[in-house]
Formats: sequence, C-alpha cells, structure tokens
Amino acid sequence: MYSFSYQKVKSVDDAAKVIAKDADAKLLAGGQSLIAAMKLRLSKPSNVVDIGGIKDLAGIKADAKAVTLGAMTRHAEVAASAAVKKAIPALAALAGDIGDRMVRNMGTIGGSIANNDPAADYPAGAVGLGATIVTNKRKIAADDFFKGMYETALGKGEIITSVSFPVPKRAAYMKFKNPASRYAIVGVFVADFGASVRVAVTGAGPGVFRVAAMEKALAAKFAPESVANIQVPDKGLNSDLHAKADYRAHLITVMARRAVEAALK
Repeated sequence: MYSFSYQKVKSVDDAAKVIAKDADAKLLAGGQSLIAAMKLRLSKPSNVVDIGGIKDLAGIKADAKAVTLGAMTRHAEVAASAAVKKAIPALAALAGDIGDRMVRNMGTIGGSIANNDPAADYPAGAVGLGATIVTNKRKIAADDFFKGMYETALGKGEIITSVSFPVPKRAAYMKFKNPASRYAIVGVFVADFGASVRVAVTGAGPGVFRVAAMEKALAAKFAPESVANIQVPDKGLNSDLHAKADYRAHLITVMARRAVEAALK
C-alpha cells in the first residue's frame, strides 16, 4: 500500500466535506474492493474516510410498492431479509450469490454501486428494476447513474445514502459466474412490471446495459421462447481469458432465457 490518512466520520455531511475538498480521498464502506485495490497499489487515496459508523446509512424498508436499502446495508442482510424475500425475491437471491461469505458479510450495496465494477451484480439489479439512487444531494435514476467502467454520475462531495427498488410483478437474476471470484462473466436481470419489462446485463460489457429487443419481446409475451432466438451483437463486449466476446453474446441469450424461466416459477 501507499501511505494515506484515515479518519472515521460521524455523519454524511462530515464525509461529504472531506471528499469535496480532496479529490483523491476515498470513502470506505465495506472495503471489499477498495482495500484490495490499495493492497495491489492500484488505488492511491490520500484520505480514507470511514463511513461505517454512520447508523443512518444502514437499514431495510419494504412495502408493497418499493424496497429501500440504506447504502451501508450488507449483502448478507439483504439476502437474509424476510421483507426483501417477500417483496422482491430476486433481489434477495442476487445479494445471496455475491462473492463468498466474507464478502457478503462486509460488502455494502452503496459501495458496490458507487464502485460500479463492470462484472458486479447490483448494477444489473438496479437497472433491471429501474431503481432510484438517493444521494445527499439528489435522486438519480439507475439508467442515468451508471456511466461506464468504474464511472458513475456521482459528483463532487456526493454520497449515496440509499437505493429504492420498485416492486415488480415478477423478476429473476441469473448469472454465469467466474468459479473463483463469483463475479458475473455474464449476468442478466429480468423484471416484469406488467405494462413493461426491463432486461439488464452485467459482466458482458464495459458497463451494465439494457437489451431493448428482449424487453419488447417479453412485454408482448413473457415466456422463455420470446428471448430464445434474440442474439445480442458481440461488438463492444468484453473479450478476455475468461470468455471471448462472441461467447458472452451467446451467454446473454442463455441467461435471459433462464431468468425468465426462474421468474415464472
């Protein structure tokens, strides 16, 4: 690691003041991505601002219309929540399949979304469900929040405080995971809202994206066969030692079909 200063803040306002003044400061939530990057010297923050002690940032609220998760809510808490399982079972299942037990016990939804790893699961859930990301300054639609690889719409001094997910008629998330990291080589989140359907893909490209052709087909008929023959172009998709672009394109169709099948059960 490079040298850095550490401070534990008591409020969102205190944290916002630090990162607004210091462009090289980083917020520490669960630390599952930041600490690893620092150990590998891929990240060199001047200040590490620990927001783990801000109690107002954690918690789960759910009703018939929405599930709202505080930014510091751990993945394991979401996965185990009876309220989330009742309102949006697919969201609880997504959280329960993130990383390993250590990652789920430490990692937070706010940290995951703010980091915006191109293979992370929560961005697919946020976009797939049409979530709203709430910050200390404004509300941002998930479609407008994720800008590309590790890039978001967060501005200077802006901190995620909660994420609100509308409750769909039915939904499911399926991913083809890396056997070691359990990151998504390709993950597809499908949500049926009755009048509309959303399909969000993670892991396949530089960032999460929607598949309009699949959404249109599923809105007409929500069935596995509606997406079985829809092929996503491989241009611009990731190609690496885990999977080439054309294979990832194929997996999008496979995972989408499986997600629809799961949503119908």
